[in-house]
Amino acid sequence: MDLLEAMATTRAIRRYRPEPIPDADLGAILWHATRAPSGSNRQPFRFLVLRDGPAAQEARAILGEGFRAAWGSKARADGYGEGSGSRPDTPKARMAATMQHFVDHVEEVPAIVLACYGRHRAADPSEGASVYPACQNLLLAARGLGYGGVMTMWHAPVEDDLRRVLTLPDDVVVAATLCLGRPAGHHGPVRRRPVDELVFDDRWGEPAPYVEDPPGTRFTSAGPPPARR
Repeated sequence: MDLLEAMATTRAIRRYRPEPIPDADLGAILWHATRAPSGSNRQPFRFLVLRDGPAAQEARAILGEGFRAAWGSKARADGYGEGSGSRPDTPKARMAATMQHFVDHVEEVPAIVLACYGRHRAADPSEGASVYPACQNLLLAARGLGYGGVMTMWHAPVEDDLRRVLTLPDDVVVAATLCLGRPAGHHGPVRRRPVDELVFDDRWGEPAPYVEDPPGTRFTSAGPPPARR
């Protein structure tokens, strides 16, 4: 698959076929993830894969509880059951249904990967900069091999329990949880805001004339409002 095509069509996949990922494919995905850049080439990222081992099964159950609690809180706080969310044919309601299905089936995801990193100094807001590029590499590699995935932070409420079950060292931090599998649906062009709302030239809010959305690009209004010009 062409790299640029993969970058423009790698969706967040939250529904998976009940098929295990063969070792060769999972190994290739993870190897390519480890090719990502990192500050001073320290490579602090570490990946812990949860499949069907005894500790993995216990960790999956913990994650399932955490994911469902986190989504329940978000759904209430963001009013997913109110307004247009109360009508099943709306984007808001479809998103809520997708999320509910996702959290209800976390324990069945073919492979869950905990993206971790070793903290070698005091906590710093920039420390994730050396692990998240590897997460994106992982998702793109999965896309290239016909799989899909999604990255979430919903492990955070249950991280202490995960640390106990998975015997994580004190200096290792869980940066993200990535779910992987063969998509039950399909990848395709992602929806984003118009690029002139996202890329500026010379001054804040000034559209970059050399960046434009290709014909047929589909847009979304999700996210924060456009920058004031």
